[in-house]
Amino acid sequence: MTKAAVWVRVSTSHQVTDNQVPDLEKFAAHHGYEIAERYELSESAWNGGKDGGEYRATLKQAMDDAYRGEFEVLVVWALDRLTREGAEGLLRILREFRERGCSVVSVQEAWLNTAPQIQDVMVSFAGWMAEQESNRRSERIKAGLARRKAEGKASGRSPFLDGARTTSRGRPMAMYEHGSDERLSPSARER
Repeated sequence: MTKAAVWVRVSTSHQVTDNQVPDLEKFAAHHGYEIAERYELSESAWNGGKDGGEYRATLKQAMDDAYRGEFEVLVVWALDRLTREGAEGLLRILREFRERGCSVVSVQEAWLNTAPQIQDVMVSFAGWMAEQESNRRSERIKAGLARRKAEGKASGRSPFLDGARTTSRGRPMAMYEHGSDERLSPSARER
């Protein structure tokens, strides 16, 4: 049986890994992997988590364990559980695991479970597609905000949060023009 490790990550301590673990275990059993190691963490993978913290330390531990031969395959539920650093960051991590004699496979992205050369092409393409979708989403949001502004409608967060009138940055609304974060002069606040 091939020794494997599973990588389980949720973004906050308020989330649970219950959605990932059963799928990881089924995937491992189906492919004849013996789970020798588990890496579970609850911290954002975006930019390595706060100060690199738990995420970076766990990633380093997994790479060190792979180098020592404690497992040959790292099973992830989805690539965004491993990193949020885009295609370049993911390619770097995949290559570092490969250099340690370990392949990375994904439950959600079956296309990853292939030869390393094809992996690199597919990861690059998937990263490009994700970046394009992010750009389109941003363009749609900006267009919607511009349309609402042209129509004279408010946009952004509701000025009423928990019954208190606040700006989108959580500041008291009385000190700001409605719908903006520009401070009012003391005389304007009294109007």
